[in-house]
Amino acid sequence: MLSFAALIGTCSEPARRADLRAIPNQNVLLITIDTLRADALGCYGGPAATPALDRLAAEGIRFDFAHAHAVTTLTSHASILTGAYPFQHGIRDNSGYRLTSGARTAATLLQHAGYATAAFVAAFPLHSRFGLNQGFDVYDDRFGDTRAPYEFVMPERPASIVVPLARSWIAGRRPGWSGGSGGSGGSQRSQRILPGPPGLPGPPWFVWVHLFDPHAPYRPPPPFDTQYSSQPYYGEVAAVDAAIAPLLDDLRRSARSTIVAVTGDHGEALGDHGEQTHGLFAYESTLRIPLIVSELGAQRAQSQGPQSGEVSAVSARHVDILPTLLEAVGQPVPSDLPGRPLLTAAERAESPTASSYFEAMSAMLNRGWAPLTGIVAGREKYIDLPIAERYDLAADPSERSNLAGRSPGRDRTLSAALRAFDAAPPGQRHAEDAGAAARLRALGYVSGNAAAKARYTEADDPKRLADLDRSVHDAVNAFTAGRAADAVQIYQGVIARRPDMAIAYLHLAFVERQRGNVAAAIDVLQRAAKAGVTDPRAVALLGEYLTEGGRMSEGIRLLESVANGSTPDLDALNALGIAYAQSGQRDRARAIFERVLTISPASSVPLENLGLLSLESDDVAGARRFFERAVQADPQSSRGYAGLGNVAVKAGDTRGALEAWTRAVQLDGRNFDALYNLGTTLARHGDRDAARPYLEQFLRTAPPALYEKDRRTIAQLLQR
Repeated sequence: MLSFAALIGTCSEPARRADLRAIPNQNVLLITIDTLRADALGCYGGPAATPALDRLAAEGIRFDFAHAHAVTTLTSHASILTGAYPFQHGIRDNSGYRLTSGARTAATLLQHAGYATAAFVAAFPLHSRFGLNQGFDVYDDRFGDTRAPYEFVMPERPASIVVPLARSWIAGRRPGWSGGSGGSGGSQRSQRILPGPPGLPGPPWFVWVHLFDPHAPYRPPPPFDTQYSSQPYYGEVAAVDAAIAPLLDDLRRSARSTIVAVTGDHGEALGDHGEQTHGLFAYESTLRIPLIVSELGAQRAQSQGPQSGEVSAVSARHVDILPTLLEAVGQPVPSDLPGRPLLTAAERAESPTASSYFEAMSAMLNRGWAPLTGIVAGREKYIDLPIAERYDLAADPSERSNLAGRSPGRDRTLSAALRAFDAAPPGQRHAEDAGAAARLRALGYVSGNAAAKARYTEADDPKRLADLDRSVHDAVNAFTAGRAADAVQIYQGVIARRPDMAIAYLHLAFVERQRGNVAAAIDVLQRAAKAGVTDPRAVALLGEYLTEGGRMSEGIRLLESVANGSTPDLDALNALGIAYAQSGQRDRARAIFERVLTISPASSVPLENLGLLSLESDDVAGARRFFERAVQADPQSSRGYAGLGNVAVKAGDTRGALEAWTRAVQLDGRNFDALYNLGTTLARHGDRDAARPYLEQFLRTAPPALYEKDRRTIAQLLQR
């Protein structure tokens, strides 16, 4: 593994100072690259070829000792945009939290100052539902090929798609621009539109570009796939750099200057300290991030003269980015922000050793393990866990020698400094709807509801449990590779080792259900209840599987017990509505789905279910309206398109039905009802060549226990 030692890269000549100064009303570009280790970039001594970012660093400031405050995507981006610590903005994990309505962010501040604002994000953890869209006139979170809920993968789109969207929006800024462009931004635009500098057209803009490519799984595009065949993570980093290059070149040619900040939201462990990806620990491999700040454009060159790069050893933090950007454009920096500007050499010299708070809460929230908090003070790092850790990062950048306990006085000093942040524990989580939960079912992004403990012991320390984290990753990989039996065996081993680990039960039950073994799924969840697992999702899932397994009244009673509280679990509500519908209680089912829609109006799931209810009642027009609304809410809704196919059949439109079912199957190859309808309809209308691939796919993938009769029908069709 590469360490964060002082490796000399292509742009790391010391002793130079980048003399950046405020340029009122200049443009602002924030680029965040997900899962980006600092030591991956060429200018940080890394193995990835990153000429675009190396050049940018040589034109501005490269901060050699910069840190995030969290190791998950949503939490870190909330800190970057708000300039606040996680315990201040309140987002502590990738699911279950929202940025408070009316929050102050870079976008709201600059929008109020008259800036046009736009964001182009690449992956679901930053979907507008989580609240980071506030202040953006345009918030483009269309993730392209959203994968099906049965997969443990993340809906995302590559940098090669995201960057051109940003370039196009920037190129489209024209004189006379006067407001929003149909995005989902939050706060109202100020009536005051900033003029450009003399001779420069239009108001300034603020653009945030988020790129997700380095996140697991690592699948770099050509030619980086072959160039980095043995190091695909670094191939992803190189691909992102290549995608960014044209955007930076655009800005260099611009008549107006642009302040550019590039950072990672967190790093990637790549096996360091026994962690495969990120989210579990907060060692330097996942906490230390690159930070590059530069000013590009003709106006910058004219006003400031020649520019030389600087490698700064100042302790930089995510909370420093917002103050730096505000000062760079001549806007006041709110006095209550915990960060400070790092624009000028004088400012960087004033407080070179600022302390930084950090945390990793996912293990506590999702697995019931001990919460992790810590502080970086100077070049010392203290991690508060049942087994405390202290490191001298100057002498031991790879954190191999735990100094905790060797100098008790120093331990107490750093512990007191950490307590001085007065960081509150995570608050109550919101229930995510079924669609969001499915999209977050990626490596490290499976949310649970582990109950907080009054006291955590050494047995709860993540260091003692890291092998279980690896096992969960192995099981996910086995399932996605089609080895469900191997996944079952791995999860059973995890449960035997840690009987209170809710995620293992949820995953195992999910896998058993997906391979058609509903009875085994029920047994898994009943064992979870006996083991003291109180996650309402496990209870809701048990109720759902009981109804599916024919134990209708028992399942309904269980679902009602978790669905009728003051803060109901949306999965439980939805499952209860389905159970009511299956038991013939359509009015009660409709009331439940309408309640889900009220709680989660952006979700397609209740609309899909309301459409199915309408179809069963022969209300074809009503069903069409619901399914059309479902597709509008989520253009990747396979069930929505399948429903439109069923509506078309009812209306006598076979061609329209085939088109809708084809789209449904393209979006979700395991939408077995749509797959069956598409294949059998094609076959019965004489197009056997077109039908055969769908019929064969159904036989290969549809669980025999759930589709025994349909499989026999298709087998007979294929024999004719």
